Amino acid sequence: MRPADQGGRERYLDAALSVLVDRGVPGLTVRGVAEAAGASTLSVYARFGGRAGLLDALYERTFDSLRELLEGLPPSSQDGVADLLHLALEYRRFARESPTRYALMFERPVPGFDPDPALRSAVLRTTFTLFIARVQRVCPPGADARSAAYQLWTTIHGLVGAELLMASRRPLPDWFIPPTDEANEQMYRQGVTAMMTGLGLRN
Repeated sequence: MRPADQGGRERYLDAALSVLVDRGVPGLTVRGVAEAAGASTLSVYARFGGRAGLLDALYERTFDSLRELLEGLPPSSQDGVADLLHLALEYRRFARESPTRYALMFERPVPGFDPDPALRSAVLRTTFTLFIARVQRVCPPGADARSAAYQLWTTIHGLVGAELLMASRRPLPDWFIPPTDEANEQMYRQGVTAMMTGLGLRN
């Protein structure tokens, strides 16, 4: 792809991400993205082949954003456990910053949209590799770091998903967690730390 073409593609994806964040899934149409990009609907079709191609490209872009965030976390030289907890906290922040973006990545918010299997496998593998690398630093000798990373990721994903679900609805009286960010972060830290301890992850 020529640099000019890549720049034009990024312009449309920036517009699509802005629409998703600001208007939610209902606004994520070819027309809505074209208007946000200051272009015609025909130009969107020409670049992406239609809404399905646009959604696939946006799906990939959201994972690129997560990967870039996690890759930008510099590991410390000694405390691998703290590094792993930091990664988990940044993952939570990413999800909380845009639940709609996070839903596009891991749920089925767009009726009829199922990302291309090869694309889905590639973006998940690329992102998940970052978890494996951090887990390997603190995994017990002989332990399966890939399995441990998967168990830790599913714990993180479950805690984040539950928090987002509760935040999207009216607070319940006498719930386990008070409806504050501080309480949610504390519970999240405790859950992630408990899983790491259970997996035997240590410096």
